[in-house]
Amino acid sequence: MTHDFHELTIGGVLFAPFVTYALGAFAIILVLRPILHLIGFAKMFSHTSIAELSLYVMVLGTIVLLI
Repeated sequence: MTHDFHELTIGGVLFAPFVTYALGAFAIILVLRPILHLIGFAKMFSHTSIAELSLYVMVLGTIVLLI
């Protein structure tokens, strides 16, 4: 049986592209979180969690469009 997506092989284990995207998203969140804390992002918005989530979605959406 064939499939249309290219998988990533790590140690003989096949990972579908969405696993790679999920790990990339997690890495981006881990990198952005300290930066947002450093620049005082929480002080700019009344609902900080919604603002952070919106920023994460915009960054990940931009990366998906570029790839």
